[in-house]
Amino acid sequence: MLSVLLLTRTSFIVITTQIFLLLFLSSLSLLRHHPSSSSPRVSPAILPPPVVEERDECPLGRIYVYELPRSLNRDIVRLCSELNPWTSRCEILQNHGFGKPAASELNGVVPDSLLSSWYATDQFVSELIFHNKLLRHRCRAPDADSAAAFYVPFYAGLAVGKYLWSSRFTSRDRDRHCESLRAWLEQQPSWRRSDGWDHFLTMGRISWDFRRSHEHDWGSSCIHMAFMRNVTRLLIERNPWDYFDVGVPYPTGFHPDTAEMLSAWQSFVRQRSRSHLFSFAGAKRANFKDDFRSLLFNQCSSEAFNLCRAVDCSAARCSNGTSAIKAFLDSHFCLQPRGDSFTRRSIFDCMIAGSIPVFFWRRTAYLQYQWFLPPEPESYSVFIDRHGVRNGTITVKSVLEKFSKDDVERMRDKVIENIPNLVYSKPDEGLGSVQDAFDVAIDGILNRIKDQQQPGYKW
Repeated sequence: MLSVLLLTRTSFIVITTQIFLLLFLSSLSLLRHHPSSSSPRVSPAILPPPVVEERDECPLGRIYVYELPRSLNRDIVRLCSELNPWTSRCEILQNHGFGKPAASELNGVVPDSLLSSWYATDQFVSELIFHNKLLRHRCRAPDADSAAAFYVPFYAGLAVGKYLWSSRFTSRDRDRHCESLRAWLEQQPSWRRSDGWDHFLTMGRISWDFRRSHEHDWGSSCIHMAFMRNVTRLLIERNPWDYFDVGVPYPTGFHPDTAEMLSAWQSFVRQRSRSHLFSFAGAKRANFKDDFRSLLFNQCSSEAFNLCRAVDCSAARCSNGTSAIKAFLDSHFCLQPRGDSFTRRSIFDCMIAGSIPVFFWRRTAYLQYQWFLPPEPESYSVFIDRHGVRNGTITVKSVLEKFSKDDVERMRDKVIENIPNLVYSKPDEGLGSVQDAFDVAIDGILNRIKDQQQPGYKW
């Protein structure tokens, strides 16, 4: 009897449930075909858009450019006619430091389509180039509080250059601008906070022009001043034993407008037919005992014309002239002895022309421009023992003739591949995804300052 009751109850529940479901589904069907105007429509669920993280254009941080007193930069440029005892410097400082266009001088030497990228650029203008490019840099910080690094736009090289060549100026004259900079910086909260560790500046001459040790020696004592001890310095020639000195390429006359123009130049020098084994552009120093440049010049001049092309720079300035550029374009190798100091602008004129540099001092390039040159010196250059050349046990020709055609092509390809790292592009925004020498330097600075934040890094 009990089992019958349970079965009856279960059947009732099932039937009741089925009736309920039929009524519910019927009501849904009616609603679908005859919706009430007062009833809200049911919309599909709207998911929030996926979160797309914006790419940080400045992953290494931003740079604050100080607004220095005019006497430390802009007034120096304004008084350009007084910066040199022999001639006005105004022409070379125009166009943000690039100088006047050089299209007329290079017509017939470089392709017509690339003439607009060439300027009569002086070797001592990197302060203007870096300052003007940083003022328009995408990672320029709007204020000091948002900055990871601080740029000090002091025109140290232009300032001291006025006082180097006359005995009527004193060491106090040569130090005056740097002392003014010290007094101003020490009032800045951002300077006092870091003691200069996150600060950097460009000094547009060689390091030795700022390292006067004694009262009557050459140059200023700016680098030796206590406030400079933690500041990173960008120089065209560094002291290899000073961590805070960073060597950057000498400015050349080539400032491409676009990445396409840079690529076109690389193609031009890669396809260039070269008629000379090597070349040497330089000036003899008759007042230097055993001057190595004179030795190389004489050796080069005595070779057959198809072996070596000699360009005498004592008769005319070579840095922006056609003779040196054409010699480099026509040569497989270019000789690069030390100049009046260990480095010379000719290194970069040579490499931009797609010629393979030949060095005789390791401090001429290998210990100078590590951020900008390939890490394997033999991949892009030749090193010859100068002592062997001097005593006659080896000759430049005998060394260079040993390289096979494939060896030469391999080294030249490496030189040409590296050209972007050696040029300062003309447009303020740079070359897009292609890094030029300025970009390499700025990334290097920001990485260095980031590393300095690690425990135990500073001393």
